[in-house]
Amino acid sequence: MIDFKELTIQDKELVTSFTMKSKRRNCDLSFSNLCSWKFLYKTQLAVIEDFLIFKFWTDERLAYMLPVGEGDLKSVLIQLREDARKEGQLFCLLGVCSECVAQIEQCMPGEFEFSADRDYADYIYLRTDLAELKGKKFQSKRNHINKFRKEYNSHYELLMPQHIPACLELEDEWCRVNDCNQENGTAYERRAVRYALRNFEALGLTGGVLYVEDQIVAFTFGMPINQETFGVHVEKADTRVNGAYATINQEFASRIPEKYIYINREEDLGLEGLRKAKLSYQPITILEKYMAILKNPDV
Repeated sequence: MIDFKELTIQDKELVTSFTMKSKRRNCDLSFSNLCSWKFLYKTQLAVIEDFLIFKFWTDERLAYMLPVGEGDLKSVLIQLREDARKEGQLFCLLGVCSECVAQIEQCMPGEFEFSADRDYADYIYLRTDLAELKGKKFQSKRNHINKFRKEYNSHYELLMPQHIPACLELEDEWCRVNDCNQENGTAYERRAVRYALRNFEALGLTGGVLYVEDQIVAFTFGMPINQETFGVHVEKADTRVNGAYATINQEFASRIPEKYIYINREEDLGLEGLRKAKLSYQPITILEKYMAILKNPDV
């Protein structure tokens, strides 16, 4: 029997000791995301045979994150399959990237059915592209930012504890304008964002705020996913301030340490405007993440 426990903010060192060594760039593996969304997924974790395991419940359905670690993956998958059977649930794995599909097939050939949802694919960018905005393909972005800087008396600061109340106020206003509600998921996002802001330092987050005069008009934050990928988890701006989004995007990216080659800006959730915006920044990879479901639960 696998000894699962509830994920807590005190598990940061344990979780990152696995995820930071992983080659996987999924935004789902960010410790901040795991903690900030645990209210929705009842997230649990365990360590077995040098693998980190996450267990989730969504709408009374059970799922596991593809184990993170090195060793006998087949042995761990068999144990998870048995855990799901004891729970009376179909064995389901989430966050399976393309290269991991081959790993699972090698361990348990033909036993899983794989499906991907484009709405939940991660957008991966070169850090240098977002920080420098060089070349013709980013001319419109540079123009947008230059117009903002000419029009407004603005400056950027590192997000610090003293900025949190103003960021929460801006999030309140953003939510009012965007009519946050349960139906489109923004109410869930709101709870996750507010949890992250209120536990900013404990989660190990880094962020920035953009001022116009003495008012914060945008904020953003994130944290490393692995040794070469930095995850940008949240970006909010006053939509009445033209250019605020583009400016804080570039300002924050330019301050992410150079050792991070890639920036993961997460999914578009199938929202047409968000998809257009993310594509306009020229991702180098749109990271498909598959769900793997056991075909024959009686195996």
